[in-house]
Amino acid sequence: MNWILFLALALIIARLATELWLSRLNQRHVRARATSVPDDLKAVLDPATYTKAVEYTLAKAKLGQVEDLWSAGVLLALLLSGALPKAFGVWSSTVGHAAWADAVFLLLVAVGVAIPGLPLDWHAQFRLEERFGFNTTTPATWWLDHVKGFALLWLLGWPLLALILKVVDWIGPGWWLWAWLAMLGFQLAMFLLAPVLILPLFNKFTPLPTGMLRDRMLGLAGRTGFRARDIFVMDGSKRSRHSNAFFTGLGRFRRIVLFDTLIQQLTEPELEAVLAHEIGHFKRKHVLKMLAWSALSALIGFYVVAWLAGQTWFGHGFGFQSPSVASTLLLAGLLGGAVSFWLSPVLNRWSRRHEYEADRFAAQAMSGAGSLIGALRKLNRENLSNPAPHPLYSAFYYSHPTLPERERAVDALGVGST
Repeated sequence: MNWILFLALALIIARLATELWLSRLNQRHVRARATSVPDDLKAVLDPATYTKAVEYTLAKAKLGQVEDLWSAGVLLALLLSGALPKAFGVWSSTVGHAAWADAVFLLLVAVGVAIPGLPLDWHAQFRLEERFGFNTTTPATWWLDHVKGFALLWLLGWPLLALILKVVDWIGPGWWLWAWLAMLGFQLAMFLLAPVLILPLFNKFTPLPTGMLRDRMLGLAGRTGFRARDIFVMDGSKRSRHSNAFFTGLGRFRRIVLFDTLIQQLTEPELEAVLAHEIGHFKRKHVLKMLAWSALSALIGFYVVAWLAGQTWFGHGFGFQSPSVASTLLLAGLLGGAVSFWLSPVLNRWSRRHEYEADRFAAQAMSGAGSLIGALRKLNRENLSNPAPHPLYSAFYYSHPTLPERERAVDALGVGST
């Protein structure tokens, strides 16, 4: 086994071992606190709900371990069997090395890697989520969602990949910068158009009916300087009883979106506080910061791919006799997660800082933290959130602070509880 393949396998196994260790660590931490409700959650969860949240957390953790093992196994099988270079060689000798043909091959591999995970996705939706009363998806909807997802992958992903690979032919060694610009333009276009062209393919969005709630929401948007085209209700209950709220799009395409399940669970002041939190992300420029980070990481990624594509030892190490940008993009896509996983604590820490800032904005916009805390408590209870995550597990997997952490941070503001 050559050193580059050995390094890749070591990264995959190291990630898997860490994921399994973190999961076991978190499960032990949760079980050790399963017999009684922690003091900082007694105002939120009754004993029966707390027990159910513990059971839900442990059930998801066990399934997550199986998913991690399965995903790593599929990836290891692909790399060790030599199937990728063999299949790419047969494909190229049959179809050729045109940009469009290489793009088709890359997408075929992406679909092939995703398909083995479908049974586990099915189990998660129709066994685990059903067991805890969250699932409202029908098998027909589940299959249709996946068909639509694969169709969008081809309709949007194939032209983008083909363009990127064609840029290599047009530009030469400096292709990575122009490919990055093409990717950046595509991402911005999707950010603008997704709310009106893509999201409606999966969910129904209806304007919030005229009434007190709509007036409250628009009033909040007005006094915080947040201009939105409208407020929409999404039929989240079509798939799950979980709840959420978000805004999407830019400029005239910006939308405020509330899950219908959220409207059922929260009072009007609490819904207003949730919206204030989402507006806080916008006003504190969190969206722009995340877009900037995404653009920077993509730029670095394209540069690394371009450099690796020029090193014959990289492609040869994985069995590709004639390494190319296409094969390097393929390997980068398969191995990227084994590298980026180790950045998770840093990125999650940054994300949690954004959540604290958005909470602070919401408490100030509402002239008190009571409605925000009430909303957070209900969301925690209704979604059966992990009641006692291990701090190290939280660092790797939680982009949001835990409920007690958020309450302490909001209380420290001293803005009152009205």
